[in-house]
Amino acid sequence: MTQGLASSVAAGDPLALARAISLVEEGSERGEEIVAALFPRTGRASVIGITGPPGAGKSSLVNRLVALYRSRGRALGVIAVDPSSAFSGGALLGDRIRMQQHALDPAVFIRSMATRGQSGGLSRATRDVVDLMDASGRDPILIETVGVGQDEVDVVRVADTVLVVLTPGQGDDIQAIKAGLLEIADVFVINKADHPGADRLAGDLQGMLSLGERAGWTPPIVRTVATEGGGVEDLAAAAERHARFLRDGGDLAARRRAGLSSRFLEILRDRLLARIVAADPGQEELSACAARLEARQTDPYTAAREILERLPGLEGGTARACALDHLGIAVRRIEDRLALYRDVLGLAPAGIEEVRGQGVRLAMFPAGRTRIELLEPLTEESPIARFLESRGEGIHHICFEVEDLAGMVDRFRQAGAAPAGAPGAPGAEGSRIAFIHPRGTGGVLIELRQRAPAKAKREGRRRRPE
Repeated sequence: MTQGLASSVAAGDPLALARAISLVEEGSERGEEIVAALFPRTGRASVIGITGPPGAGKSSLVNRLVALYRSRGRALGVIAVDPSSAFSGGALLGDRIRMQQHALDPAVFIRSMATRGQSGGLSRATRDVVDLMDASGRDPILIETVGVGQDEVDVVRVADTVLVVLTPGQGDDIQAIKAGLLEIADVFVINKADHPGADRLAGDLQGMLSLGERAGWTPPIVRTVATEGGGVEDLAAAAERHARFLRDGGDLAARRRAGLSSRFLEILRDRLLARIVAADPGQEELSACAARLEARQTDPYTAAREILERLPGLEGGTARACALDHLGIAVRRIEDRLALYRDVLGLAPAGIEEVRGQGVRLAMFPAGRTRIELLEPLTEESPIARFLESRGEGIHHICFEVEDLAGMVDRFRQAGAAPAGAPGAPGAEGSRIAFIHPRGTGGVLIELRQRAPAKAKREGRRRRPE
């Protein structure tokens, strides 16, 4: 069902797009699956962010830009981020009112989104919605932020080109344009340019730009009167010049890479916090920590460290000292089994590697949170060759990744399980490994693997045979 909805979005179906966006805004697992299915089709649309202080005329300007792009035959998407309702939590839909003349145009997809308490001028789901519109063939995609202040500049992490809209006569013009807004602008727009003070604002902008460092692109200053459509064509031309500058100089890829990195880290932080709240401490213990902090019985750093140390796999926690890395399967010839794992199970091999110290040739298949390792003997004297001779093809061992290989071997020794061979031998991907004899583990050969440092791991990969 998810694949069907994703296919409909890719085909440009506006109803499917609306449904997919709703799933994403709900934060549902199905919404994540749709984004994942369509992600390979993204990165094609130009994304233009329109931001600025409240009352600058952003919505009216977006309305004029939509009309201009439609006159050029473009199908586009509009994301209008509105303040959240204090009662329902939804968007107030003020932008929809201003753009209602395009509401029935199937080539214009307008989505109003609530900030839902999110600072930075955007909704948390904005990046996902951009991907969905991009995959549906909308180009360009316009993002109008909620009226923002000096430090609410999230739009720069999403948009390729940022238009900062300012108006004359808003009090201290320098105060309105300094700091964050000045730094993120790719194009400055002086809207309501027919009002008194437009020349002064333009002069202030020019003066501030002359003081800054030039990085190849100097933001142009475009004057518009959005209510009458004045200057809108000049604005679209300035945005296109910036897009061309990014493409020609290779900066577009770097900008999008930075945005993806920021998006990834944000998701990671959210999931990690959810895990902390949902795991062993729970809300009750977190509340107790807050009470201890308020009473000054502990400090924030100590409290956070104590919580993390009790969580599996986090911050030196002892609840789980190792993690399952892979399941080793002995085979006579890797190529004879590729069809099963690759074509039937859909697992793509990460590469084939020879580990001559162990006398094996191996292929790793990522499989969810763990991996499958196929082991083929290189010589008749290798342990895998002897295993195949006595037992035939099948599961050879299970492997756990550990932080301290020597320490873990000692713990097995203390538990009465002896190593098989000398610990610390070189393994796959530049790792160091040890085996624990099946006699002490209930009949299962256990491999312990200490991951190589990143640099050594990269060098090991470069040495892999073709």
